Formats: sequence, C-alpha cells, structure tokens
Amino acid sequence: MVEHVEHPVKLQTTKPHPMITRIIIAAAVALFFTPTMSIFAQEHPEHPKKGGEEKKVTKAEISTGIKKHISSESKNSSDQKFHVNYEGKDLALDLTKVHDDRLSSLGEGKYFACVDMKATDGTTYDIDFFMSGKPGDMKVTETSVHKVNGKPLYNWKEEGGVWKKVSG
Repeated sequence: MVEHVEHPVKLQTTKPHPMITRIIIAAAVALFFTPTMSIFAQEHPEHPKKGGEEKKVTKAEISTGIKKHISSESKNSSDQKFHVNYEGKDLALDLTKVHDDRLSSLGEGKYFACVDMKATDGTTYDIDFFMSGKPGDMKVTETSVHKVNGKPLYNWKEEGGVWKKVSG
C-alpha cells in the first residue's frame, strides 16, 4: 500500500508596502469627504440653484423700474404724457415724484410703487402701481388713482399678511 503524503505547497504572497496602503486609505477618505461638485468644474456658477433664496430686490431697482415704465409709456404717447383712465376720463400726466419711502417688494416677483403726477390743469394725482418681473424688466400689472390733490380715494389695510384696498 502506498501512502499518499501531501507535500505542503508554499504560496508566495507579497505584502504591499505600508506607505502605499496609507496613501490608498488617505485617498479613499479624502474622496469620501469631498463634495461631488468641487471635483467637477461648474459650467455656470452664477446661476442660482433651484430652491435657493430669491434675490432681494432693492427699492432703488423698483424706483428705476417704475421710472422706466412711465418714461417709456410717455415717449410712446402722441403728447409725450403718461395716460391713466380715471372715472371714465383719460388723464394726461407728468411725473413729479416717486415716493421712495412707499416702494416695496411684495414677494414672488411682485412689487409696489407710488408716485405723484400732475395734470395739465394743475391737479395732482397719487398713482399706485403694481409690477411683476425681474429688475430691469418689470411690467406694470395694475395702476390705480389713489389720491386726488392729497385726498385719498381708498386706503390700504393688511389682513393676514395680504394688503387690501379699503374705502377711504
């Protein structure tokens, strides 16, 4: 009977150099803690992210927007006046003052502006404007005569965070 004897086979293994192991571990840890966006270049970093804060619009931008609107409308009219319909009459007006203390952002791209305008007969009209859009490209969505020679036709009252017109 022949006895089977196993011969031990010596496997040759190589251990990685300890410095290489440390470098691999350090690189893996660094990649794990590095935000993905900083690895890849951003094409347009100036574009806001969805869900980010809306850019605050300044009173100066609202003032510029209303002045631009009034100027454009005046230039396009045959008499170079700003026209508003009030009690069935077409009023031809010139801008005398923008009430910078009354300019405000209403949120969600909506703005309010109040101006004084003068008719050719000397009557002063306080006109309220509601606008929407972005700075430099605001569109007037509503215009109303608020006061005639300083006498209010209506007032404003806040109800649940929303401003509403009430009888004057």
